[in-house]
Amino acid sequence: MSRRTFRSLLPTTALLLTAATLGAQAPASTVAAPAPSPAPEVGQMAPDFTLPWADASGTRATPVTLSDLRGKVVVVAFYPKDRTSGCTAEMTRFRDDYATMFGEGVVVLPISADDLESHSSWVKDMSFPFALVSDTALSVADQYGSHTPGRATTNRTVFVIGKDGRVLWRELKFNALSEKAYTELAAEVQKAR
Repeated sequence: MSRRTFRSLLPTTALLLTAATLGAQAPASTVAAPAPSPAPEVGQMAPDFTLPWADASGTRATPVTLSDLRGKVVVVAFYPKDRTSGCTAEMTRFRDDYATMFGEGVVVLPISADDLESHSSWVKDMSFPFALVSDTALSVADQYGSHTPGRATTNRTVFVIGKDGRVLWRELKFNALSEKAYTELAAEVQKAR
């Protein structure tokens, strides 16, 4: 290599070495946001969890543990926020059609990042026949692929968990305003029974 060629390469080489040494990163606009964790697949064991929950009388003394519910069909329904329009539509539908959509022996666990005080107040005001589960850290929502990193709420997803603890059905974009969504959920719960 001639001296002239070598000298012309020096600035480029120095720039590359400096960038590598300093740990240069791509501009913020080109860095992709982290993707949500994957949701458990149908047939897999549902991730176990223990969380506090509240009903109209306040916080229940014993937290709910999913594995303690083996032998029962469980519906785990993540929803974004207490008292918002879509969530009110969904929980009201669960309440109004509870007997036909779920029936006896089925445990319904609606989960959001709201605190227990909010849950207790909302259950009391709306006369829900189920308690609301509080996942303020969003750790369970993460296990179920029901939380987008950087957001303070869960995504609207629903899982039907069989008596053996396995995921029998899931809807990762549950539409709270769609009749078809509730009809499909009811059919899946009946199959699980």
